[in-house]
Amino acid sequence: MTTRPSSPDPLHVIRDVVGTRQRFLLTSHARPDGDAIGSQLALAFALRALGKHVRIVNKDAPPPYLWEFPGVPDIEVASSVDDDFDALFVLECSSLERTGLTGLERYFVINIDHHVGNGAYGAINWFDETASACGELVADLIDALGVTWTREVATHLYIAILTDTGGFRHSHITERTFEYCRRATAVGLDAAQIARTVYDSNSVGRLKLLGALLNQMELVADNRVAVLILDSTLLNVTGSSSHDTEGLINVPLSAKDVQVVALLRTDDAEGTRVSLRSKYDADVQVVARQFGGGGHPNAAGFTVREPIDVVRARLRPLLVELVRSSEGAPKGAPYKELE
Repeated sequence: MTTRPSSPDPLHVIRDVVGTRQRFLLTSHARPDGDAIGSQLALAFALRALGKHVRIVNKDAPPPYLWEFPGVPDIEVASSVDDDFDALFVLECSSLERTGLTGLERYFVINIDHHVGNGAYGAINWFDETASACGELVADLIDALGVTWTREVATHLYIAILTDTGGFRHSHITERTFEYCRRATAVGLDAAQIARTVYDSNSVGRLKLLGALLNQMELVADNRVAVLILDSTLLNVTGSSSHDTEGLINVPLSAKDVQVVALLRTDDAEGTRVSLRSKYDADVQVVARQFGGGGHPNAAGFTVREPIDVVRARLRPLLVELVRSSEGAPKGAPYKELE
């Protein structure tokens, strides 16, 4: 296991900290996804089983497809935290700033993540880039704490893994990934029903947004690279919200020729946010790092304070070069030069 710990054995250090402390705050990155929410709630249920006091506070609300799952209504949405806690768990978040919350610096921070580029900002840092989801690390922690997997714990661990692997299509899936899923289903959860709730509970606005995005999609490098542009105007026209955008970036990858997808979106507070997805051997985290971001070979991202047109112009040739050099690229005609 690849780790960057503040101790030779971070898992056991975290276990010992939990054993000696009572009040815990849990958070993750702004605009939390399935892995963020699933990891938080699985750990929260486990800590409460030990008699601990637990609160989950995030900058943004969970995506709507998760609202009906146990514990989700108890998640608090706020911009700052100032109550007393014995320790703060920050799950799958590269920095405290990415949480979007203020006031976290005062706490004893336990940083658990599986993304390349984590800043090791905690008093305890547990980093494992071989995990398919942060939920895998949380599963190991729950086992180390000696907590039996209940249906609630299993449900959220499964959601974390299901969503962060893109429905078991991304890299970093190993035999331990499926062992966690086996254990989760052994508790009695309905994996098919969870998948239907996650993937088939979308709004009509999301459907319209998907159509609009695909209609204006830019394809370059002989259709190997797809570029999607999203702004508030498009959300308003389609009657959709930011929650409706999750997972849309993966749709172009369903085309055989498309290897890499970039979704660029404007953010008034942050500038331009870029999400990158890929298949085959196209390692998009290499590109993300050039802009100060990170992630995994098939899923990465970054944020820059530049206009979206400037970012697109810088990004396109890098993505074309990436698919040119990828060993797993489908064979085809030579790439056309970008205009």
